Amino acid sequence: MKRLLFLFIVTVSVSGSHVTAQTTQTVATTNSTYANPLPVQFGDPYVLYTQGRYYMYGTGGGANKGFSAYSSTDMVNWKPEGQVYFHNNKNGWSDPNASWGGAYWAPEVYERNGKFYLFYSAQWKVNPTKEVENFRIGVAVADKPTGPFIDLTDKPVFDPGYPIIDANVFFDSNGKTYLYYSRCCYKHAVESEVANLARQKGWYKEIEESWVYGVELKPDFSGVIGQPLLLLRPPVSLSDKQSEWESRSVTAREVNRRWTEGSVTFKKDNTYYIMYSANHFGGQYYAIGYATSSSPLGPFKKAANNPVLQKNTDQGGSVTGTGHNSIAYSPDGKEMFCVYHARTQKTGDERVVCIDRMQVNNGILKILGPTTTPQKLPSGVKTAASTN
Repeated sequence: MKRLLFLFIVTVSVSGSHVTAQTTQTVATTNSTYANPLPVQFGDPYVLYTQGRYYMYGTGGGANKGFSAYSSTDMVNWKPEGQVYFHNNKNGWSDPNASWGGAYWAPEVYERNGKFYLFYSAQWKVNPTKEVENFRIGVAVADKPTGPFIDLTDKPVFDPGYPIIDANVFFDSNGKTYLYYSRCCYKHAVESEVANLARQKGWYKEIEESWVYGVELKPDFSGVIGQPLLLLRPPVSLSDKQSEWESRSVTAREVNRRWTEGSVTFKKDNTYYIMYSANHFGGQYYAIGYATSSSPLGPFKKAANNPVLQKNTDQGGSVTGTGHNSIAYSPDGKEMFCVYHARTQKTGDERVVCIDRMQVNNGILKILGPTTTPQKLPSGVKTAASTN
């Protein structure tokens, strides 16, 4: 939620773009540790690495009908770069007066051929049936990671006929590009054993679901190639091992929806990994799982060790609502990090950014979190004390 590293190309692609190994460098900072949450109030955080700096984009963060950004040399200490995308640019296609303030959500930025491309979700102003959720995905371009980003055209990338959010782009080693997105729950009631249970218990009359799709993207980002394929959805059967954790927002009576969203795709050792978030993004049960495939468009098999990141309050911790992640690498390229938003007892309902180490070995993905205790700085970051 990726062009993060340079020097020699490795076989990992994160959140949709080529990931190359970063040059080993010595970034000086005063502290030898960091602790979550970071001082950034973003939802859906996405990190881009380019030219020796990290740039973070996300939902909210003070942006007015658009998106803002932060920059960092060490992935720990961030400075604001101001608003980088404005809805009213010359090609703006969104409706800032629609529900949720236009719903400017989940920006992700990719570097291609010396340009920077921002994919995002927003309410489409073409709305003849006056849908409350009329989200589509757009793409804007800039010469710098700090913008200003201008929409490529005056319309979304494509219109599948239903509301979509959470764009993620993957650049495969064969030169093909893929767009992943989430179909929204809106007006998408799905029959399942969980839905039957909810009716029997008198919790809800129906359960709406969001599903993750993938489709090939045109090289110039002007549209898609072929028809989207369904890749991930909540389990239909209660006996499915994934059903318990992906249905918690329903069984806890938070909401009558089951989400599969916030996906991020990468490749390692010829295996495609797609990470995703399930449950209510505004609730305590928001959590991260993953699935694997031998193809970028599946079929994907969900992992037995899901969820790989979830709340820790039942173990005495203070973190809930862990989800919608992207992936980043340490300055020397040796460590992989999960960048996600969460809530803590101190921050309340405000979504804040956290980073925790993650590992992928022999097809098994693990996230070493959520943490709030002091952690070592990312490898390749040198402290002031160590340079004396």
